Amino acid sequence: MNYSDLMTVLRRLSIEAGDKIMEIYNADDFEVKTKSDESPVTEADEAADALISAGLREAFPDVPLVTEEQAASHSIDARTFLIVDPLDGTKEFINRRGDFTVNIALVEDGVPTRGVVYAPARERMFYTNSVGHSVEETGPFKVDTKGETKDIRVTEPDNEALMVVASKSHRDQATDDYISKYNVKDMRSAGSSLKFCLVATGEADIYPRLGRTMEWDTAAGHAVLAGAGGQVVRFDDHTPLAYGKDGFANCFFIAYAPGVDLKQG
Repeated sequence: MNYSDLMTVLRRLSIEAGDKIMEIYNADDFEVKTKSDESPVTEADEAADALISAGLREAFPDVPLVTEEQAASHSIDARTFLIVDPLDGTKEFINRRGDFTVNIALVEDGVPTRGVVYAPARERMFYTNSVGHSVEETGPFKVDTKGETKDIRVTEPDNEALMVVASKSHRDQATDDYISKYNVKDMRSAGSSLKFCLVATGEADIYPRLGRTMEWDTAAGHAVLAGAGGQVVRFDDHTPLAYGKDGFANCFFIAYAPGVDLKQG
């Protein structure tokens, strides 16, 4: 895999998908349907998925592709693959709250090694570069011209005054109970994979997730966080969160900056 070529394609497709998503987002109205698992899906999810999938299959025809919106891909058995959530945070999109992202990642031998997270409504873009280090690009975002980038790095956490980020749409008592085990300076809510990116930039120290997620929800954010020096571990035993699991479902997990004194659940 030529990582430079890969990241050029992933960045371009995320911007093109983001443009399509924002076109629908800014329309007077858009259709919302319900999938078999009762989760919502919009024409923006489907349009972005079609665009990204076509681009990835053209550029990397020999690499398996897993994407949320194509159920047939969920039975793929592979350790190395591309994985896509074309619109992560559909509820945020429907409610016009802005915290939604385009997520595209490469998983190699069960580990997310490269990825891009683009939040078009927030005008923030994070990705790993060709050597696996994470950067944030400043807009305006143009398909064929990279803007200025800055290296991002997790913070040195103060365990007496931690910054916590948690889900905007999926907070529950179990999450609050776990967070209460820490000395928290402040807490913020964010939607979609932006939570990983806030830890990656040092805007937060820890993001615990005690709820259902799928690998396409997390792989790109995981790659960005890892490229900024962070880690993502299973909630139960604090071993690394692996990818390519049967059905691509995640267990509960904790994303954090090393130096956080992790508590048991």
